[in-house]
Amino acid sequence: MSGVAEGAVVVGVDGSGSARHAAVWAAGEAVRRGLLLRLVHIYGIPQVRVPAVLPSSETVRVAFETRGRKWLTEAQDAVSERYPDLVVETAAREWSPVAALIEESVSANMVVLGSRGLGGFTGLLIGSTAVALAQHGHCPIVVARGRRPDDAPPETGPVVVGTDGSAAGDVALAFAFDEAMLQSAALTVVRAWNEIFDHESMRSHPLAIRPDEVEAAERAAVEEQLAPWREKFPEVPTTVEIVRDRPVRALLRFGERARLLVVGCRGRGGFEGMLLGSTSQALVAHSSCPVAVVRPAVAS
Repeated sequence: MSGVAEGAVVVGVDGSGSARHAAVWAAGEAVRRGLLLRLVHIYGIPQVRVPAVLPSSETVRVAFETRGRKWLTEAQDAVSERYPDLVVETAAREWSPVAALIEESVSANMVVLGSRGLGGFTGLLIGSTAVALAQHGHCPIVVARGRRPDDAPPETGPVVVGTDGSAAGDVALAFAFDEAMLQSAALTVVRAWNEIFDHESMRSHPLAIRPDEVEAAERAAVEEQLAPWREKFPEVPTTVEIVRDRPVRALLRFGERARLLVVGCRGRGGFEGMLLGSTSQALVAHSSCPVAVVRPAVAS
């Protein structure tokens, strides 16, 4: 595995401004956690037959690697400007971007990506590629987004986490509480409900529900789930928001003033299938802040 350092914060670098913003955001994570920052560029050589008058495959490979190392240097310079004492390593790898990042995730503390790609990462966060990385990665995946497409990720506001009472919700809570503590931020816990679904099943009589009763029951369930985390992280100010809305729409709304949005990869009820199809694309494409995706398998 190309000398991956254990527990590093890994960033996919592709030469875009978004990737440089992601590298600086990830550097802050590395500093707060006392970890190495690893900047990785992954390139692939098209496997096609070309006329003999064109450059050889080896010449093309060297050109791709040279360009990648230039992009890595630009990202490292951006990091060093803000965090001059942070230890940073770089690597240019020839492979499939998703396969390589999944392999990187085995030893990584987290993998961070920009929200707009170039080169080898073009389209990385759209459709099946994003789903594959989130489903098969071995650590949290963070898409570092800003308020506007070319903005750096925000550094103010609370950490926001979506929970539904599932195991994925517990893992997301663990990550969110840890982030809030490390960033000296408040934490907002969001739970969404609606008249059609009662967690994993459809409601038998949606017109007969009493909103005040549903909200009270949901709040009690969240408070019970939060109890051990409040005890473990007493220094983190925590607010519970029970909202009558679609989960993604609710999270996007709270994310407008957040510094980080945290979701579990798999859940039940309001957050089931968070990373599938149009739902995942809505979060990645429209969130106003970085989005962290945490899988139950990465619980510590």
